[in-house]
Amino acid sequence: MTADTVASAVEGLRRVVPPERVALDPDVLRGLSHDEAEWAPVGAAIAAVRVRTEAEVAALVRVCAELRVPIVARGAGTGLSGGANAVDGGIVLDLSQMREILEIDTENLLCVVQPGVVNNDLKAAVAEHGLWYPPDPASAPWATLGGNVATNAGGLCCLKYGVTRDYVLGLRAVVGGPAGYGSAVALGRRTSKGVAGYDLTGLMVGSEGTLGIVTEITLRLRPAPVGHPRTVVGAFSSLVDAGRAVAGVTRRGLTPAALELLDRVCLEAVEEWKQLGVDPTTAALLLARVDSPGTAGAEEATAIVTEFTDAGAIWATESTDDVEAEALFEARRLAYPALERLGPVLTEDVCVPRSKVPAMFAQIEAIASRHDVRIATVAHAGDGNLHPLLLTPPGDDDARHRAMLAFEELLDAAIALGGTVTGEHGVGLLKRGGMLRELDAGNIALQRGVKDAFDPLGIFNPGKVL
Repeated sequence: MTADTVASAVEGLRRVVPPERVALDPDVLRGLSHDEAEWAPVGAAIAAVRVRTEAEVAALVRVCAELRVPIVARGAGTGLSGGANAVDGGIVLDLSQMREILEIDTENLLCVVQPGVVNNDLKAAVAEHGLWYPPDPASAPWATLGGNVATNAGGLCCLKYGVTRDYVLGLRAVVGGPAGYGSAVALGRRTSKGVAGYDLTGLMVGSEGTLGIVTEITLRLRPAPVGHPRTVVGAFSSLVDAGRAVAGVTRRGLTPAALELLDRVCLEAVEEWKQLGVDPTTAALLLARVDSPGTAGAEEATAIVTEFTDAGAIWATESTDDVEAEALFEARRLAYPALERLGPVLTEDVCVPRSKVPAMFAQIEAIASRHDVRIATVAHAGDGNLHPLLLTPPGDDDARHRAMLAFEELLDAAIALGGTVTGEHGVGLLKRGGMLRELDAGNIALQRGVKDAFDPLGIFNPGKVL
């Protein structure tokens, strides 16, 4: 990009938003140019722009389209695939200040929000009306809903209640293509059903900002859960035994609200950091949360204890201590930041059929041994979404190289078991090669055709996903 183009782009940005919201300082740019994906490449942006309205987004897209300047949208930067990383010569579009909850409709069980609203802030707001927004990624205290939509985020309770896509009724987005760059379009609906035209809303969810910039989201809500949830805990001497317990729960047709796993490395890291009183001495801990009311909930909890025991649990029980139960689930949410304190963490989010969870755990252990890499594992085990976390000592280039080889081998192992390279973090930069190995040539051709139709200039988050 020439100096004249850069100058023209900066001038154009400053015509759209006040100059103080156009960041050029190198230190500020570095902070806004990447997400939490370890070792994903980061480009050199020419500016970061903090927008507050859809009209500003539309005007910025028109400026960038005229000059062929790439646009990378970001929210809180909590992603783990490099999807929000800057590209050379582009701008970073910071949507975190678009954080208004525009409407909570209690009669129709929906809400309308801007993309910068934080997940947990929405949960708290709708709870005041006796409502609930279920998707709950571990980063929910910080992650924005725009980012959740971009990656189709899941979370702890998606086993029973679904992922972000299941709650997006409609959205507004600034797009390009046939609509014209800088056009704001309304997609989807506010009704519980609707099949008028192609599902463009569903297409935008999980597209990682490569098809346009989401500026408003209409979300489905649920009534707040009633009753007292039950927590079942099982300790196992191996990951494979824990995987067999998960497969047993599935075969029996049980559907807890959450079925989570932490291995010994995760438990030790959390306990060392936060002293929650969690016992870190077992190879793996399974946590099930049952929210069915009354007798049904009691019977489901008992059945899960039986499945844990039959799979070889050292012990399994329904917790009768609410404080202990909350500490265990808090340990699950804190696993990633606790491990980050030990050094660089390269994060996977492979997903396999639930019957293949034991086999995938065995593969994780074998790959760790083969490459001499320390791998900690947390998992949304109930739906087969596993998070092997590859740990490397700071500054150890050889360990980093071995970890990258192990990372790719984990992707291939998941594919071989009929799984996918990403369950909820997105492809971004880290999993493009794995996605190409997972999908057939015709599928890839169709996806590239969609990208070309929506963004013929290739300015929306270029180099990501495809």
